Amino acid sequence: MFSKSKINDPAPKQDSAAKPAAPAEPRKDTSAASSGEFKATAPKAKPPASVLSTDLHVTGNLKTTGDVQVEGTVEGDIRAHLLTIGESATIKGEVIADDVVINGRIVGRVRGLKVRLTSTARVEGDIIHKTIAIESGAHFEGSVQRQDDPLNAGGKKPATPAQQSASPAPAAANEPAKS
Repeated sequence: MFSKSKINDPAPKQDSAAKPAAPAEPRKDTSAASSGEFKATAPKAKPPASVLSTDLHVTGNLKTTGDVQVEGTVEGDIRAHLLTIGESATIKGEVIADDVVINGRIVGRVRGLKVRLTSTARVEGDIIHKTIAIESGAHFEGSVQRQDDPLNAGGKKPATPAQQSASPAPAAANEPAKS
């Protein structure tokens, strides 16, 4: 009833691979040990988040590919992978991160794939996001805009062709009315 398939059966390969099989195994073992494959594929430990404490006041931009937790004050733009704004933190500038968790105050634009405003958050500025969560109690003044790629959109959103053609149309409509 149950029989081995000839496709998976190693018996036919033994005749053709009998001579190379013995040397191939030692070569495979020595090449793995000498090339360091185990070390190359081993996952590296993720470094801890950089923390800016409550007594720290930074004037200037911060940029990292890692995680940042801000508890103090930053006057400048911040770009990070995961950005956590503590309850006592104040940011005056643009925030760009894959994941933004806001517990404190931000005055400026927020760009993130995932943006979360907790109940203690205070944001004065626009939020451009892929997904957003706003808890009850959060204070927010600004506009919210969803984009598929909010991190790479530089500056303001470019006008669409419909918006560009809409601007001259009213001007042209007003000119004949004046004549």
